[in-house]
Amino acid sequence: MWRKLENLKQIYESGVVLIIRLDDEAEIIKVAEAAIKGGITVLEIPMNVPNALGIIKTLSDKYKKEGIVVGAGTVLDAETARTAILAGAELLVSPQLNPEMIKMANRYQAVTISGAYTAKEFVETLEAGADIIKLFPTEFVGPAYVKAIKAPLGQAPILPSGGVTPENVKEWFDAGVTCVAVGSFVTKAAKKDGDYTKVTEAAKLFLKAVKNSR
Repeated sequence: MWRKLENLKQIYESGVVLIIRLDDEAEIIKVAEAAIKGGITVLEIPMNVPNALGIIKTLSDKYKKEGIVVGAGTVLDAETARTAILAGAELLVSPQLNPEMIKMANRYQAVTISGAYTAKEFVETLEAGADIIKLFPTEFVGPAYVKAIKAPLGQAPILPSGGVTPENVKEWFDAGVTCVAVGSFVTKAAKKDGDYTKVTEAAKLFLKAVKNSR
């Protein structure tokens, strides 16, 4: 129980969840390690990347004692939730509401970030017991949508996922989000030349933008 509270605190204080959705297992681990050097403390490994469970276990074994929260993304059901938790995931993220996934996570005290889009889905996600609501997809909406949702649902902790950049992150926090997800801005920083110090620098830049926006 206390571990979950510590992990939630880490997510709230950091304000950033890094989604590492890449096609190569070795690259995912290199990106994760470089991002951690840049200050990232919360990782999401989607379950549909190669050997996701192996990657989660590797990163959890290496970094859990350092306070890094390693999570699984694209968790669509309770069965996947259980296997991810057994591999070491302490955070479960889904693009949609699945009450059984949240129930499984709560049973083992993993943090949940559950996807929603409409006001109805936001309310149902709160009622299901998710810790944070993932606004997904965000490509078709912006910070103004969060403001509209927060007007009647001010208690909803929201994390937008998709299209959040250092340039617009302040708009999202001003709209009332609790934290944000980031992906390619950090994860693909070394794509052209394999220089993973660029991932570290991109992580630092994004975290600085978040800090200055809160």
